[in-house]
Amino acid sequence: MPASAPARTRVNHRRAGAYSGIPRWVLAIAAAGSLFVLLPLAAMVARVDWPDFIPLVTSEASLTALGLSLRTAAASTVLCVLLGVPLALVLARGDFPGQRLLRSFVLLPLVLPPVVGGIALLYTFGRQGLLGRSLEVAGIQIAFSTTAVVLAQTFVALPFLVVSLEGALRSAGSRYEAVAATLGARPTTVLRRVTVPLVLPGLASGAVLSFARSLGEFGATLTFAGSLQGVTRTLPLEIYLQRETDADAAVALSLLLVAVAVVVVGLSFRGPAPGGGPAGSRPGAGSRAGSGARSAALTGGQGS
Repeated sequence: MPASAPARTRVNHRRAGAYSGIPRWVLAIAAAGSLFVLLPLAAMVARVDWPDFIPLVTSEASLTALGLSLRTAAASTVLCVLLGVPLALVLARGDFPGQRLLRSFVLLPLVLPPVVGGIALLYTFGRQGLLGRSLEVAGIQIAFSTTAVVLAQTFVALPFLVVSLEGALRSAGSRYEAVAATLGARPTTVLRRVTVPLVLPGLASGAVLSFARSLGEFGATLTFAGSLQGVTRTLPLEIYLQRETDADAAVALSLLLVAVAVVVVGLSFRGPAPGGGPAGSRPGAGSRAGSGARSAALTGGQGS
């Protein structure tokens, strides 16, 4: 008995919804790529000395290095937000000569070897550096201090926040901001009441990625800050040193760092919104942005 038209329509809809558009050969290559990433991690897990895992990762040196890494990564993330939000706004909304060149320089740490960044920071803030001499006269020493760790982490992590937030700004467009400005809201009010709420998911994602990158920073930190226990020896540096003396401790600490990184990066992922919307979009975001534009206009006289 032939199926009715509505039944055939439902079947077609189900088939259309199940279609992924990915050829089988692409799936095979993707599986190989996944194995390329997962096999080394599995090998490391197999190498862990599980009976002594807890004592290895809770030793005094390990806890000191982990605590220092978490504190400096948090501080560098705050710096990335303070510096990266204005940079992303200028790159996404601005239009001026040299904009592409500025973007290239801001994103340069993504492709530079971290040790090169460490050398650049050393010749900027070191005792004989560009700014270091003046700071030394004022009694401020940055190189080979905890502050140097924060600066090194910020240098390598800042592009992650800028890229994430600039993409969110370009995707969101400037329609609601233009409406708020047309209704009389001042630029600072528009930024605070419309722009930031509209791109908050992108800002949060960029901040989380910056934190993860700061947590794993090694080359620039070693070059610019050195490896002083309790002062500049972060967890990656502790792993490097333990590798020479205690391989089991190095593997255990590596697994700990991998676990923390997986959790942090997982927090930055935003799946597709209900209804097939883009990742990170929220139901009613447009109406809330429109409401924010109206509120910004109503309070425009109070902004700066």
